[in-house]
Amino acid sequence: MTTIEPEKIHKALVDLRAEGYDFLRSLTGMDWGEEGLGVVYHIEKTSTGENKVVKTVTANRENPELPSVCDIWKAAEFNEREVYDFFGIHFIGHPDMRRLYLREDWIGHPFRKDYDESLNPLRMTNEEPDDVTHHYEELPDGSVIEKRDILFDEDEYIINIGPQHPATHGVLRFRVSLEGEIIKKLDVHCGYIHRGVEKMCESLTYPQTLALTDRLDYLGAHQNRHALCMCIEKAMGIEVSDRVQYIRTIMDELQRIDSHLLFFSCLCMDLGALTAFFYGFRDREKILDIFEATTGGRLIQNYNTIGGVQYDIAPDFVQKVKEFIAYLRPMLREYHEVFTGNVIANGRLKGVGILSREDAISFGATGGTGRASGWACDVRKRHPYAMYGKVDFKEIIRTEGDCFARYMVRLEEIVESMNIIEQLIDNIPEGPFQEKTKAIIKVPEGSYYAAVEGSRGEFGVFLESRGDKYPYRLKFRSTGLPLVSIMETVCRGAKIADLIAIGGTVDYVVPDIDR
Repeated sequence: MTTIEPEKIHKALVDLRAEGYDFLRSLTGMDWGEEGLGVVYHIEKTSTGENKVVKTVTANRENPELPSVCDIWKAAEFNEREVYDFFGIHFIGHPDMRRLYLREDWIGHPFRKDYDESLNPLRMTNEEPDDVTHHYEELPDGSVIEKRDILFDEDEYIINIGPQHPATHGVLRFRVSLEGEIIKKLDVHCGYIHRGVEKMCESLTYPQTLALTDRLDYLGAHQNRHALCMCIEKAMGIEVSDRVQYIRTIMDELQRIDSHLLFFSCLCMDLGALTAFFYGFRDREKILDIFEATTGGRLIQNYNTIGGVQYDIAPDFVQKVKEFIAYLRPMLREYHEVFTGNVIANGRLKGVGILSREDAISFGATGGTGRASGWACDVRKRHPYAMYGKVDFKEIIRTEGDCFARYMVRLEEIVESMNIIEQLIDNIPEGPFQEKTKAIIKVPEGSYYAAVEGSRGEFGVFLESRGDKYPYRLKFRSTGLPLVSIMETVCRGAKIADLIAIGGTVDYVVPDIDR
């Protein structure tokens, strides 16, 4: 990790961007106590896969200021708002320094180590939306002034999409300005179900933190937990058995199929295709039955552990998985006959909600959304882990960048997930399913990052340890926050009816955003 002074950080990052570091993987707010408040940037050069970690810190806790980098990477816009919300750091040059998750009348910044919880009693009143954004600009003499801008004019026609669940894929709210049927502007409101998971982790032991990952993207529970376990194992130098690596990889791919089947079902339902909706849910049940037999859970599995997995696989696990794959392959052809080739579905999806490859990278929109725009962003290929370096599979990439491309990428990924499972299922080696660990787990002092390819993109874990049994800072790189951040760009100029198709094919899961 390289430390750069605040007054030099913007130029240093501009230079790194010019060198090809075009992907901002993660932006993490930090409170280092007496050292000050700051940010850790994880950046990657997509052409080579090279990574750098950069840190900057300001000692001014009363009025912390850092230069914004959202002019370098669009992903920083929402990430910096999150850091301001929880740490109170003002980013100079950022266009919109409203809170992202908490109410505007919230007092203080809860992720600071000196935060006083008593300042914010439970408020049961409705919060009126604030149509004024504020931002900070640096003048030539070095002084900083605050400016305000009007978000929506009084004569604009504004409608709400959400925060009720149907068609918003979670408790999420869009305020949309319309001109006739055309979307002029879209403002995202997050935080309706924010639980402060990262703050909670600071007072939990490492084994206790694991359960929270299953409750982020609940359609990537295995993968999320896999990432956290990998990060802790990497920090502690724990080598898990080949048996565990096989089991984890198979479970991750079953989880991916589970997620993509739900994606198919919900998108079809959003567009009025109820028959396809029932098909997808019927077939997903078979995966949930397999999960339940081994893990005891269906939606939340609590399966991966530090050093292995909670239980060995069920006696009929191998047989059931093989039967399911044999069943699903012909069913996928039916999916395409019922929905993919439908003239109405094609009209609703093709040429709608186009996201360019450059924007996908700049926003950090990974997963099927990024790959549908021509970006080879699969963590399984970029930074292989578990058994992914030893199996043969294609990274599904399309270049159209529209809703139909995002739909097709996910359906084709189901086939590749089945191919991966078939290469492993008959070859699971013997060995322990859990390595011996100490009763009290203490992670060596230092900073660590691990990432997996979740159902919706890169799910990363940044861990800073002070050498005790509690993490000093545990940051989860949300797969969904970058996906929501693209909505304004992708929807602008589209029809209001298209917003539902766009949101469905972007495929964010709100609890992952509201961590």
